[in-house]
This record gives sequence, structure tokens and C-alpha cells, in this order.
Amino acid sequence: MIAWLVLLQASLSIAVSGPATSAEFLPLHVAEAHGDFAAQRLTVTLRQTRSDAAAAEALGAGSVTLAATSLDAALRLAHADGRPPILVWGLTAAPPVALLVSRARADTIRSVADLVGQTVALPAPGTAEDQALGLLLVRAGVPLHRVKLESRGERGAVRALLAGEVPAAMLAEPYASRLVGEGQAQVLVDLRTAAAAAAALGGPTVNAAVFARAGGVPEPATLHALGAALQAAIGRMTGGDPAAVAAGLPAAVIGSPADFAARLAQARDLFLPGGRVSGEALGASVELIRRRAPLPVVVKVPRRPERLLAEPPAD
Repeated sequence: MIAWLVLLQASLSIAVSGPATSAEFLPLHVAEAHGDFAAQRLTVTLRQTRSDAAAAEALGAGSVTLAATSLDAALRLAHADGRPPILVWGLTAAPPVALLVSRARADTIRSVADLVGQTVALPAPGTAEDQALGLLLVRAGVPLHRVKLESRGERGAVRALLAGEVPAAMLAEPYASRLVGEGQAQVLVDLRTAAAAAAALGGPTVNAAVFARAGGVPEPATLHALGAALQAAIGRMTGGDPAAVAAGLPAAVIGSPADFAARLAQARDLFLPGGRVSGEALGASVELIRRRAPLPVVVKVPRRPERLLAEPPAD
């Protein structure tokens, strides 16, 4: 009876990372639009932010109950007096992007190590594409300063790659699939599924997730309801017609209907099954993040990173 009352009364405010069109956080918007939260007797308020940093900062400030953001941003910006946030539901293994090389350079750039001294186009600093490239360089043992990064905007990065102004670009959907499908570029490294990310990063990892503030984790019954709602939303995304999935979504989340359909198609193998994140995956991800850029000194990550999971493994 107590758990039922908690479920009946549960209200959550969730900061959601931008951009609004990001496929990583689409399950939250779908769950809201299609009544999956309401079906679990949850009253959820989504607060769209402009970036993963903004969502993490909202959680760190205590202005929301939860934040859907990247692990990197959560560790750096969502801590409470140095205590890192708690991961309550895993979304993706890595940013759903691909490192592409131009068709003209595919014979000379065959690995991440071949990017030394080269220029890579990105949409902007601090984006998922930027973070993903940093992880790939760290994994390959390439110092970040040995690769020149150019911020071109999303469409500008595409144009630069097509024009031969840069040999490589880090791109998300729909551009990654479109350029490869048209024969304009080749995939050097793919991070768009959990399996592909594991192959590229050396094992299971986690990137986007839903986090709670340290000391502010909702009741287990509420977390169970949240997970059930998100799983229902992911089921809609992976098995539904794009027009049906888009019904009720904000225009900013859909963007171009054609692009939305392309993002949805690519997202079918994107999400972590059941939102589960292992201690191994979390530990490996924390280590990669630290190697890319040191965490703030104030952040006290436990020796066993699995302690940052809502339900850590037993000793």
C-alpha cells in the first residue's frame, strides 16, 4: 500500500539536454507525448535545456529532481558539495555519431591514429560530436593537441567534408547515414549503436543517462515507474511508424519530418537494453572521461564507480 501511494503521488521535474532534436533523449519526449509517464501514475515536467551542461547544472543546483544528460557533464557539473550524482537509468553507450572521412582520403586515413596532424570538422565545441572525438583520440593514444579541430556548425561540417576542405568530420544523424549512403564519405569509426561503441572504445560504456542528485534519489517504486515509462517509449520508437511516433511531439523535437524519420530509423539499436548499466561499463566510462580531461578536484568519485548506480552490485 505504501509503495502504491508513493507511485500515485510521484511528481518529477527532469532537465533534458539539448539540442531538442537529439535522439539520445527522445524517449523522454515520447513518454510525455504518448502518456507513458501518466500510465505509470507519474506527473513529469520536462525542462528542455540547450545543452548537456545546462541540464547537469540544473541538477547540481537542485532546481530539478532528475537530469537527462551525459555522464561527462553530470560528473563535472551536477555534483552536490563534491558528491557525484547517481545514475538511475542508462540511455546510450556513446554519443550516436560517426567519424567520417572523405572519399578522397579514405586510402590514407584508415584509423584514428592517422588523424595526427589532420583537421577534423565538428558542429561546435562541447557538443556530443566534440566529446566523442575526444574519447576516440584518448582510446587511440593520440594527444588531443595533435589534431586540429574546426567548429563549422552541423551543415558547415558537412559542406567542408564534401568540398575537401577537411579530410574528416564527426557527424550525427541524418548526415552520417546520408553521406555514406550517397558514397560521399566512409565511416572510420562508428558509435551509433552499443555494439559499435563497445568495439571502438574497448568494451561496454555509458554516455547519456538519467541522473539524480546525491542525497535526492527518488523512491525505488518511483524509479521503477520511470523505467517502465521510458521502456514503453523506446518500444514505440523502435517499432512504430515515424509519423505515429511524432504525433504530439513539440515541433522543436521533430525538426524536419524527413530528418526525424532518419534519426528514428538509426535509433532502433541505440538504447541500452532495459536502461541497465554495469559497474564495468560505468568504471570504463569514468576512466575515459578522466583521460580526456581531468575532473574538477572537488568531485569525489568513489573508488568503486558502481557506487554511483542507483542499485549498486552487492559486495
